[in-house]
Amino acid sequence: MSRRRYCVITPCRDEAAFARRTLDSVTSQSEPPALWVIVDDGSKDETPAILAEYAARFPFIRVVTRGDRGDRKVGGGVIDAFYAGFDNIDANDFDYVCKLDLDLILPPGYFAGLMNRMEAEPRIGTCSGKPYYFASGAPAHADFPLGGQDGLVSEKLGDENAVGASKFYRTTCFREIGGFVRQVMWDGIDGHRCRQLGWIAISWDDPDLRFVHLRPMGTSHKNWWTGRTRWGFGQYFMGTAPVYMLASAAYRMTRPPVVVGGLAMAHGYFKSLLEQQPRYGDDEFRRFLRRYQWACLLRGKKRATADLNARQEAVWRANASHLVC
Repeated sequence: MSRRRYCVITPCRDEAAFARRTLDSVTSQSEPPALWVIVDDGSKDETPAILAEYAARFPFIRVVTRGDRGDRKVGGGVIDAFYAGFDNIDANDFDYVCKLDLDLILPPGYFAGLMNRMEAEPRIGTCSGKPYYFASGAPAHADFPLGGQDGLVSEKLGDENAVGASKFYRTTCFREIGGFVRQVMWDGIDGHRCRQLGWIAISWDDPDLRFVHLRPMGTSHKNWWTGRTRWGFGQYFMGTAPVYMLASAAYRMTRPPVVVGGLAMAHGYFKSLLEQQPRYGDDEFRRFLRRYQWACLLRGKKRATADLNARQEAVWRANASHLVC
């Protein structure tokens, strides 16, 4: 066992088609987790049997079972399931905690690589590698590292946040930001909260940290349009400014599904705006977010993020608890 203790928490529901690949890739890690809590959120397929099989083989796997709550509740439902696992652990026992989906294939040194980077830079509060997905007709396997492998497509996510499918957190940081919001865009709000408190949120597109996402982000369990529309609502809920939303939707029109994905995002955002749907209830957070988004539009996201991280170091250092972790 590694001296670096991390706990993985995996909410899942009806993942029989993908579960074994994730289970195999986590149990084969060069530094396996001290504890892996998998929360079965009312699966109706073969997921419970698969989880029971692996829990019998690996003592660090613990399965928590929730009752069937009906249809999927995307966003808030995932986080409710996450907390059904998180509330069953003592976070003081772990240096790191990770929210991990059950539809991924991870490289064997994935978690060790993340911890190495976090130890080298104490301000990194949350991080991940980058997700890739199989193009249509590609073989359902992956060889690591994913250095330009044919048939794999990058999800092209920004470097300024950890990917929602793999949220690896320093436990101290996770507590400081207040954990995850139980709503769509929880995986965007958390990264901005990190920066607001002086932490660094980041992801790296390095071959050794690339992983396969068997269900690409934004596809939804129904279809691309539903997933991208939900994404647009999430941007509205988080507090994104309309101009930044238009720029983001325009960029997403260049990614699969071409044009329609960006249109769906804009539709979800402006429909929510017209209906005056409720928003994340933190005015200071929204002001912080919009200042950052304007800086991204004016100077580019990479420069704006670097400048913000440099300014926020004083905020991080003002909290002495970081310096004794």
